[in-house]
Amino acid sequence: ERLLSLLTGTFAGLATLLAAIGLYGVLAFNVARRTREIGIRMALGASAPQVRRLVVREVLAIIALGIAAGLGAAWFAGRLIESVLFQTKPADPWVYLSAAAVLGVIALVAAYVPVRRATAVDPMIALRYE
Repeated sequence: ERLLSLLTGTFAGLATLLAAIGLYGVLAFNVARRTREIGIRMALGASAPQVRRLVVREVLAIIALGIAAGLGAAWFAGRLIESVLFQTKPADPWVYLSAAAVLGVIALVAAYVPVRRATAVDPMIALRYE
């Protein structure tokens, strides 16, 4: 039982790390793809906080969609592994809320660099992009 718990925790940590790296990659690609658009917005007068809000809004939409899908999948998976759960129910709301909060914070940390990169776009360089 201890070995199963250790393996489950290790794989959960690795899955969380892979999810953070994947989210960072998707957001970095999205910001790079929209460099010209962001440059045009900044050339037309958008401030860095406005661009930051634009990118963070997309990040929050991705996070909300991922958490909703993950909670649904976790509910079904909880029913399948009910026999190996110790001192918790398969539909424990505190477990779901804490997991969603931790993953939300990790996703926001992973989004930090792409958001900073979006606000550092020089309009002249962005207009020459591609």
